[in-house]
Amino acid sequence: MERIFTIPVNEAFEEAGEHGEKCPFCSLFTKLQTDEVDLILGASMMEPDVRIKTNEAGFCSRHLSMLFEGGKRLPLALMTESHLARVRERTKPGALSGLFAAKAGAAAIKTVGEINRSCYLCDRIEHNFSLMIETAALLWESEEQFRRKTENIGFFCLPHYERFLAAAKERLSGKEFGEFFGTVSKIEDRYLEGLNGDVSAFCRSFDYRQGDEPLTDREKRAPERAKTFLVGEE
Repeated sequence: MERIFTIPVNEAFEEAGEHGEKCPFCSLFTKLQTDEVDLILGASMMEPDVRIKTNEAGFCSRHLSMLFEGGKRLPLALMTESHLARVRERTKPGALSGLFAAKAGAAAIKTVGEINRSCYLCDRIEHNFSLMIETAALLWESEEQFRRKTENIGFFCLPHYERFLAAAKERLSGKEFGEFFGTVSKIEDRYLEGLNGDVSAFCRSFDYRQGDEPLTDREKRAPERAKTFLVGEE
């Protein structure tokens, strides 16, 4: 087990259980992303091994925007300068014509696509986040206290629910996975039943035939809560 992640995973599950309406994996992902952005905006930005990787991978639109929001424009400009040089090196057309140019163009489509889809931060975040989900599955297997924390969770967003199920299916025995699925599926179904009812109540509140019955706070926030459940926190 990746012991380095046992503490943050335990803390996220405990906090989510106390909060009532918080996906623990969304919390883990958000903190991990913030930490990685802060790290690269610090000393890591100018480390030679990091620069080699960022020159090659670059950043996706979301993470590049987050980096620029950090306000360190000169270091980011230096990093961008070397990445642009690498992009030009990979996409330079050369003196080709006719059939050779057509083949080169086809290869360029593949190369540019790889550049557009690569991101240094996405790769790091995904690697560590996968280990966090794996850690959660293994904690379920080995620690009774973690099982109780899991039982107190209000819900898992659907994207992270899928990944949690997949990690547990791969790492737990058949009997253990059956117990695991019995617990988390009941959590999801209970929350989804309540959420569905709250969204329906929100919709009915716009029907003049329903009178002026006030909405509860949960019902007022139902559309936003449904969004978080379906796609996770951004």
